[in-house]
Amino acid sequence: MPSDAARPHIPVLLAPLLRAVAPVQGHWIDGTFGAGGYTRGLFAAGADHVTGVDRDPLAIEMAAPMQADYGDRLTLVQGTFSELDDYVDASVDGVVLDLGVSSMQLDLAERGFSFLRDGPLDMRMSQDGPSAADLVNSADESLLADVLYHYGEERASRRIARAILRTRADAPFETTGQLAKVVESCLPRPKPGQSHPATRSFQALRIAVNDEFGQLAEGLEAAERALAPGGALAVVTFHSMEDRVVKRFFQARSGRGGRANRYAPETETVPAQFHLKKASAIPPNATELADNPRARSAKLRVGFRTEAPATPVDRSALGLPKLNMEAW
Repeated sequence: MPSDAARPHIPVLLAPLLRAVAPVQGHWIDGTFGAGGYTRGLFAAGADHVTGVDRDPLAIEMAAPMQADYGDRLTLVQGTFSELDDYVDASVDGVVLDLGVSSMQLDLAERGFSFLRDGPLDMRMSQDGPSAADLVNSADESLLADVLYHYGEERASRRIARAILRTRADAPFETTGQLAKVVESCLPRPKPGQSHPATRSFQALRIAVNDEFGQLAEGLEAAERALAPGGALAVVTFHSMEDRVVKRFFQARSGRGGRANRYAPETETVPAQFHLKKASAIPPNATELADNPRARSAKLRVGFRTEAPATPVDRSALGLPKLNMEAW
């Protein structure tokens, strides 16, 4: 069998995404270009031009063959999807966002995303700024515990944070293997079929290092600004916290937000910026799960832009975790 690194990249939920946004035409933004799977799908479905955006310089470098294949129809930008409306000169017909870490990043041990491959404890998508090692070795116990709990939904967050501080008192963390070993020591041995004990902790640190929730909120706002009336925004998420933010964004922007609870004050009604043909998320089917295990937790949500002007989003209503990362 081929190794994970040798397997071809399979874009998650591509077929249902293309069906949901059909007909595909005009100019699209692939805000999380990665290995280019969604971009290839968009071109095959009828897109005239795709602007591919990725914060990882390696993704842009590895896309040279695609640039040769599509020529002027493909524009590549090294940047964040939180600024995607700055990378185009006119409104676009669609935006695709595939959230989380890419298979390409997970498969490279030297990028430090995976607890299954020992490498430097890095996790930086853009390859600049503070790394996961910087966070693990410098944050106080309270902040570390909050990161693990709020970004990874790790119930043993305080136990793990204390173990991290005890360990780093002897020597700083340098590799993914060192950290995974400490996390494993704090948790019960997983039962067959359960995820690796370090899964939630690594997810939490990755989200914190890359400010993924801040990027997501800004990216949804940027997509709203960039889309022409009738244009589609398709977002693929991989864990419940991401999906909750996207769901609440579409609810609020389609006039379905309501109140957070019955005691909350009513919010001012504004024209809907998105129309939802399907309010619920689209999950993978059995065939896709068999072909691509990475899709098991994926959900797709799609909205279509109305003619209402873009307006600032009330981020407090999106369910974003609130952490004081400036204390780090």
